[in-house]
Amino acid sequence: MKFDYHTHHERCGHAERSIRDYVEAALEKQLDIIGISDHSPYLYSEEDHLFPNIAMAKSHFPEYVKEVLSLKKEYEGKIEVLLGVESDFFPEHIHMYKQYYAKYPFDYVIGSVHHVEGLNIFKKDRWEGLTEKEKQKTKDNYYTLIQKSAHSGVFQILGHIDAMKGYYPEFSAIQTEAVDRTLSIISECDVAIEINTSGKNKFCGGWYPSDEILERALYHGVKVTFGSDAHTPARVGDEFEEVQNKLKEMGFKEWASFRQRKRFMTSL
Repeated sequence: MKFDYHTHHERCGHAERSIRDYVEAALEKQLDIIGISDHSPYLYSEEDHLFPNIAMAKSHFPEYVKEVLSLKKEYEGKIEVLLGVESDFFPEHIHMYKQYYAKYPFDYVIGSVHHVEGLNIFKKDRWEGLTEKEKQKTKDNYYTLIQKSAHSGVFQILGHIDAMKGYYPEFSAIQTEAVDRTLSIISECDVAIEINTSGKNKFCGGWYPSDEILERALYHGVKVTFGSDAHTPARVGDEFEEVQNKLKEMGFKEWASFRQRKRFMTSL
């Protein structure tokens, strides 16, 4: 079975083309499942469209859901279209997000930490001038948020769990026990992590998470799944087979798929 659970589209303001274009791209690449998971609105804000180039407007969210469900019906028998969302994780607002998501028939929700200490994780100059101790604290704080996201009970998948290395590859070398502790908690909470192939578009290159983290994830019994994090239709399913083969080499036997917020394990 070939799938991709992490894709975006034009409503978020920084991806290209329509949802239909991503479904058609998935068909061309002979995927069995295409998950649509655009960025959640900033639900806590009184503004309808707080950051137009980052996430969709609150007023656009119902029409987003309606469109995905319509395409699910239209393409039935050709490809399975799943309704998802990539949700920012803000611990102080998680109950609001949980109540809001309960209104909709999601197949899965991806929880992603994009902000640490009030700054976007991809802010290129955020590491400038920090001491080694401050860098370690920032990394620890990042993984503390991921731990809290696992505990929240809102997410079926945790997105790109080492993406903070995106524009700062040295992030991976910062020594801390937080990564192992986080993987242990993720396993205990029985949440899956994604292998996300969009790191190739950042300075770090490669995938999220690193092979080293994936090996530790296997040790801790963490479930894994796949998402390209495509922001253009051309990247749908990007490197699916390479990820599948790497997981087999590491010793993984199966990976996760999702429907109606329930997880199903299938052989690699």
